[in-house]
Amino acid sequence: MSLDLLPPFIREHYEVHEWKHACAILKQDFPDEWQEIVGVLSDFRLLKSWLTVGGGRKSKVAEAFDGALGKLGWQEKGFDTKMVVDGVSLDSPTHKVDCFKNRVALEIEWNNKDPFFDRDLNNFRLLFDLRVVSVGIIVTRCDELQDIFDKLSRGTSYGSSTTHMGKLLPRIQGGGGGGCPLLVFGIRKSLYEEDC
Repeated sequence: MSLDLLPPFIREHYEVHEWKHACAILKQDFPDEWQEIVGVLSDFRLLKSWLTVGGGRKSKVAEAFDGALGKLGWQEKGFDTKMVVDGVSLDSPTHKVDCFKNRVALEIEWNNKDPFFDRDLNNFRLLFDLRVVSVGIIVTRCDELQDIFDKLSRGTSYGSSTTHMGKLLPRIQGGGGGGCPLLVFGIRKSLYEEDC
């Protein structure tokens, strides 16, 4: 399996799933982006102080990934897409991608409502079909982190209807990403650090 292409640290500290040879495509066709993703995932730690603060527009987890990838040239990216049928132009809007670089799209879904997964997967499918995305990546949380949230009395903020691996996998297995090669990473308990 091409998951073996990932360094041992990533395989041990993230729940990883792939579809349509995403790892092989990334490593072979996008080696710089592959190394950057591996580096950011390897450096990431889930800090207690991020979990004990209230919500806002963007979580501290999403900010950490956005910031680390942003320093490497990844950008939030929107696409102006439309279809033309018999000379009539029809807008076909897509959603912005959190982090985009050289045909690789990465979304961080930390604690949103679970329909955000549908939006992300549909976006990857459409952008892949339009030949602007070659691989879609989602970083989310493993279900096992619920134990930590409960111990911090934050369990209700991270409920079962929010984004986590248990909500993502059935959507992908049901064909939610279409033909787009997908790679998903779930943050495990082993990345948790008590910094306060």
